[in-house]
Amino acid sequence: MNKFLLIFILILAPGFLIAQQISGIVTDNSGVPLPGVNVFEKSTTNGTTTDFDGNYTITVNENATLVFSYVGFEETEEVVAGRTTIDVALADGVSLGEIQLTGSRNPNRTATDTPVAIDVIDVSSVTTQTGRIEVNELLQYAAPSFNANKQSGSDGADHIDPASLRGLGPDQTLVLINGKRRHQSSLINIFGTRGRGNTGTDLNAIPASAIKRIEILRDGASAQYGSDAIAGVINIVLNDKVGEFTGNVNYGFYSNNPQGDFPDGTANTDGNRLDTEKDGNQIGDDKSFDGGSVKVTANYGVGIGEEGFANFTTEYISKNKTLRPGFDFRRGFGEAAIDGFNFFGNLAVPLTDNSEFYAFGGRNYRDTDAYAFTRDSSTDRNVTSIYPDGFTPRITSIITDNSVAAGFRTETESGWKIDVSNTWGKNFFHYYIKGTLNASLQGSSPTNFDAGGHSLSQNTVNLDFSKYYEDILEGVNFAFGAEYKTENFVIFAGEEGSYATYDGTGIVNNAYDDVVRDDNGEPILDENEDPIPNPITALLPAGPGGSQGFPGYGPTNEVDRSRSNVSLYVDGEFDITDKFLVAAAARFEDYSDFGSTLNGKLAARYKVSDDVNIRGSVSTGFRAPSLAQIYYNLKFTNFVGGEALESLLSPNNSPVTASFGIGPLQEETALNASLGFTANIGSFTATVDGYYIEIQDRIVLTGNFDAPEIENVEAAQFFANGADTETVGLDIVLSHKARLGAGTFTSSLIGNINSMKITDVKNGVLDEQTFFGERDKAFLLASAPDSKFILNLKYDINKFDVAVGINRFSEVKLLDFQTFEDIAEYDNNFDNQIAAATDTYDSKITTDLNLGYKISDNLKLNIGSNNLFNVYPDQQDDWVEGGGYWDSVQMGFGGAYYYAKLNLQF
Repeated sequence: MNKFLLIFILILAPGFLIAQQISGIVTDNSGVPLPGVNVFEKSTTNGTTTDFDGNYTITVNENATLVFSYVGFEETEEVVAGRTTIDVALADGVSLGEIQLTGSRNPNRTATDTPVAIDVIDVSSVTTQTGRIEVNELLQYAAPSFNANKQSGSDGADHIDPASLRGLGPDQTLVLINGKRRHQSSLINIFGTRGRGNTGTDLNAIPASAIKRIEILRDGASAQYGSDAIAGVINIVLNDKVGEFTGNVNYGFYSNNPQGDFPDGTANTDGNRLDTEKDGNQIGDDKSFDGGSVKVTANYGVGIGEEGFANFTTEYISKNKTLRPGFDFRRGFGEAAIDGFNFFGNLAVPLTDNSEFYAFGGRNYRDTDAYAFTRDSSTDRNVTSIYPDGFTPRITSIITDNSVAAGFRTETESGWKIDVSNTWGKNFFHYYIKGTLNASLQGSSPTNFDAGGHSLSQNTVNLDFSKYYEDILEGVNFAFGAEYKTENFVIFAGEEGSYATYDGTGIVNNAYDDVVRDDNGEPILDENEDPIPNPITALLPAGPGGSQGFPGYGPTNEVDRSRSNVSLYVDGEFDITDKFLVAAAARFEDYSDFGSTLNGKLAARYKVSDDVNIRGSVSTGFRAPSLAQIYYNLKFTNFVGGEALESLLSPNNSPVTASFGIGPLQEETALNASLGFTANIGSFTATVDGYYIEIQDRIVLTGNFDAPEIENVEAAQFFANGADTETVGLDIVLSHKARLGAGTFTSSLIGNINSMKITDVKNGVLDEQTFFGERDKAFLLASAPDSKFILNLKYDINKFDVAVGINRFSEVKLLDFQTFEDIAEYDNNFDNQIAAATDTYDSKITTDLNLGYKISDNLKLNIGSNNLFNVYPDQQDDWVEGGGYWDSVQMGFGGAYYYAKLNLQF
């Protein structure tokens, strides 16, 4: 045994004897330290990353070669050659050419070199400098034309935030993970939210700590990536680091000091705050702070072989409700509570020198809790023996997102790159209504109900080929491939009490009637021509049926529908000269449920100089109607100006929908054009891109049509190809780095100027104001705010750094429920009514502050505030959509948020 041990030691001894420790600092060309640079020993899994000040330490063989790589910079190699200190200055830009950027299948293209606008956001640097804890929030303040809003009083949209690019719909932006299509949410927004009538992808289901970078293609890309890419593409690239643990612990809370003039007794002001721990409109303690949130993340990767990796992320988040001033019919106005857990993995296993197997995926679980509109004690929707003071129902949900992708990629001896993959994902949304009742059951009603829910699953098979020809022209990249996608949309029923109406004997009686009818269903009249009352009063329900707050899905709502589509694409980039690039793409898609479409794209870039590029593109695009838009249906209670309205959302394939003159949904079609320039002069970079987007046949949710002929329903709504729009805008991204004294000063300005107009409303013979009236138009236009500008300033010196963000949000105009009042109250003048209904939210400026201190090489503490000066939108009256004093506008309605974050790196 001792002999074997001695031999083992002798074999390993030379490796230990020649190992040495190397240290140094990594900066950019202007001397600014770079945190998070990957430093590894070539042809091994031995590696580390630079700390917050760009410093690194690594133990390697004395004859080793060190490789330094960082997103946005040229990869650099240094031979150790006996040195103990190696300082490196990385050159800008070239390293991005070594990864395939979204919007370009050319492996030799950089972000500022592409013919279309692409943002590359280093998520690790963003997350350590802000208290924002969700991906939507991070992008709202990092990308010029990205917008996301917190909602209140919007059922499922309180739980999943709608987000968009360039003011278009949430479902007009395609989301990829590692270049593979991500599944959408099964939720469709039906109330007065941004993205009304749209589905979308839930970016908050992806943990920010699992993300290496986010690439945002701000240009129409249907010809490259298919349906949903009218506004652009968001590609999330997952972490692939090995041998390093990173994590953070974040705690924050909101100041509960809303700015406004609130009458005494206003809900959620001092002395009248809803108790979030009890049901039944109980009054709780006053609070100076609310919305407390905790987020804990961890990320670690291990090497597989010489070049493979497996990187894993886990994340826990817990956020309490916020409550803000509302009206008596909306005592629960505020943001939802969330408890969630995330797990994500990303791996690659080398099979040969030119081939690898890869896989990634994860599971997101969220338990959410939001308030619906209040039922006061005197309404027939309340049972006083259960809730003497009335109640505010809670719409809670269990939301899970599961996904997995796996594939094989290789490069042949002739230079062809081949990638075959399968990607599956599913969103499952299950409603549980709590603190509620079914009024038709009176005192025997339960107070919690399983209300059913919906799911959407998607499976995508991809086969991609590409090759770069360096000897043709100044370089040509050619790519082609195929995609086969299947989707399945399901609505499943809840428990009986969540949807049923019971008669006086306790029997389900959804066909009750209070008048006597003949065999044809017509009321029988008495001698005064009045309907004869039904003498069987026991069959009349004592109150409205279904769970209050959100009536459950019943058997008649159930849906299980699928479809498939096949796509073929071809893509080429041609460097005509070393200055002039032309790119072209075409894509054919055939859907099993509505037919086929062919789209194309042409783009170009011209190098005016080594530092300045001019670029532009023109393309056609499309978006297929989602399965949810075709088949979603529900009977629900819609609150209009605080009054309950029993409504039906009829599926597009229903005879009821056809009877109103609404035809089958068709695809949306688009024309995109852009023109811009990029400049990279020393430590200053700039991109400015103008765009034009024309969309025909946008799918919208109509207004409420009177529907007396539909049993137990007062109004009906539909999805329809209802409007054409034109959008013109400008995206601006400016950044600069410089040495200032003993420290480094970094500044950036991101901005978006946007103008959307509705060019046509396709109401046919239907009344335009009912089909898609001024109020509906205002919601659509408000999703495309006139402008957003964000100025970020940061100064680093020694162990300290300070960052200031100044955010300007433009004016927004919305129309409130006065549009539904009797026009006689406005002198029979429609213009007067619209003027009275217009709620104007003036432009506002908010300020963010972040202070950082490096405690050690492994620990850093950040404290700060978002919206430091507690700025609120302009106060409105009780006609607004959400029932509070503000609508859900760009800047939010939560007020100042304070946080502390401990960042760990080992």
